[in-house]
Amino acid sequence: MSSRPSAFPRRSARLSALAACASLAVCGLAAPASAEPVVAAATATAATPVGTTANLATNPGFEIPASSLADWGSVPGWRCTGGPAEAAVTTSAPHSGGSALAVTPAGDDSNGECTQTVSVQPNTTYTASAWVRGAFVHLGATGTGRDVAPAWTETTHGGWQQLTTRFTTGPDAHTVRLYVHGWYQQGPFAVDDVRVDGPAPAPATGSGSVPTTDKVVFFTVDDGWQRTPEAERFITDHKLPITAFPLPMPAATDPDFFRRVTAVPGSSVQDHSVSHTDLTKLSPAEQQVEICDARDSLTRIFGTAPTVFRPPYFAWNADTLQAAANCGMRTVLTADADFSWGASNIWHEGTLSPGDVVLMHWTDTLAGDLQRALAAADAAGLKPAGLSSYLH
Repeated sequence: MSSRPSAFPRRSARLSALAACASLAVCGLAAPASAEPVVAAATATAATPVGTTANLATNPGFEIPASSLADWGSVPGWRCTGGPAEAAVTTSAPHSGGSALAVTPAGDDSNGECTQTVSVQPNTTYTASAWVRGAFVHLGATGTGRDVAPAWTETTHGGWQQLTTRFTTGPDAHTVRLYVHGWYQQGPFAVDDVRVDGPAPAPATGSGSVPTTDKVVFFTVDDGWQRTPEAERFITDHKLPITAFPLPMPAATDPDFFRRVTAVPGSSVQDHSVSHTDLTKLSPAEQQVEICDARDSLTRIFGTAPTVFRPPYFAWNADTLQAAANCGMRTVLTADADFSWGASNIWHEGTLSPGDVVLMHWTDTLAGDLQRALAAADAAGLKPAGLSSYLH
């Protein structure tokens, strides 16, 4: 390894609670009669023990296909500055497995950078590594709180070479930006088998309600496909704090709508996965892609990273709790009442109770659903409150 070449000046590049339950029945939730059924979480393998060294990278081997609801040409788990014009998954001669990342910088002012956000713990040492092929390929991390030079190689002589670097996070670091890139005018490169090895975070907490004796209830609204002025007007007129769980695609289609309906203090936008699939049917690595990619999309759109994950169909297992934690989520939240599509289902005896989480959806019935939910809260002597301030 030699010093960084001076012959190639840098050019500007284009940028980018309840205890965990084995099933909802354990949480005291009965299956609702609604259009989005609660699916009891399957018995899962035990999560990685806290503190055990684990690979925290998302889609480290580039083996997971993109969802049909993801950005066209995107590489799951990764954001490449040149998009599909520069970066794509290839099955040609990977280091291991069936595929690798191939990057061909589109112009002289591009180094073909690809990045991902990795959730980390403060004051902790991590080892990042990747197998690379090409000339002047770099691997490093920013946002660690302590600057560390990247690992890089002048050439891999046509074969695969492992780059490795270590970094220790600062006292305020909770995420780092892992990056890999080539160098200007140095041609294509490939990447495979990325690792960020460090202690596994504690699994997220699975919950159907918020433990509080305050006379509050929490209104949550999922998906985002149908956005009506009537619902927006009701939220604004009643100054309702809303926790929105939009999918990235409708959120990106109409971000100003979601900004407006979450403008009341206490409101927030949280994570609901990329493709609204049953996570219990996915591997842990696939679950991590669903949660982390949605987090990254919503963070880019709204400027704040989600910390609560709503599993589609309320289907989750122990792997979901760990994958959510690996993506920076602290809570995997279901609900204990459903007022969607004209329903008024409370999944425990009696009226709404302090700390209840009410499920609704962005549909053409939402204005009426909100009115009915607010009336039920008023009848129980409860007020809608902001969810994130109570959970975290």
